[in-house]
Amino acid sequence: MEKTLFQKQNISEELVDYLKWLILSGELKPGDRIVETKLAKDLGISQTPVREALRQLQGEGIIQIIPNRGPMVRSFDMRDVYEIYSIRSVLEGLAIRLAAQRAGDDEIAELEQFYYRMKDKVEDDAVPVSYLLSDSFHIHDTIVKMSGHSRLNNMYKSITFQIALINQVLGSASSKKKEFEQHWELIEALKSRNPDKAEEVMRRHIYNSYREFVELRSRQGDGSEFNELVWFNQ
Repeated sequence: MEKTLFQKQNISEELVDYLKWLILSGELKPGDRIVETKLAKDLGISQTPVREALRQLQGEGIIQIIPNRGPMVRSFDMRDVYEIYSIRSVLEGLAIRLAAQRAGDDEIAELEQFYYRMKDKVEDDAVPVSYLLSDSFHIHDTIVKMSGHSRLNNMYKSITFQIALINQVLGSASSKKKEFEQHWELIEALKSRNPDKAEEVMRRHIYNSYREFVELRSRQGDGSEFNELVWFNQ
């Protein structure tokens, strides 16, 4: 990336987005070192915004600082995955509970129309499953915004990239049809205007996704063991 692509007043913010893109694209992999001086030189910027960006990524749990080695892209084990899914369940459960009560009919109708447009992508062979994964995340993100709860939104933003990384792994074994069909229950839950039902549906939805991830890792021969507590009683 050339330095002319950094146009924002706060370069470190744009650098955070750039590093996240490198990780999602696979150019930076778990365990890879990030050398501040080299990155700054390659991008034609000073080390100060690089250091600020890495500090933010460390705060988000994406980068870890290893003594005598420096910043490295963090690897997620099953404990990490469990913690991300379980806290996500709580946050999004509260979000849809609030959204079912306060979201306008026009907001819910707009999200429903977005959902129906996903069907066109399911039936288009030229559209990859990653597009449906992005649409699925949009539905979840929109519901969080519908909650109107600013602190909840800020807490959710702090784990959205970690969610994206996990979804990328899970999406490798998913299908467009599955992504489309699984999210109708969230639209129905919003339309019900029943906060108890909506929260239950969302928390079950996320728990089921977590169990799919565990089963996928098991099929892939991941030998890591973690005895998690079940946070949702099906």
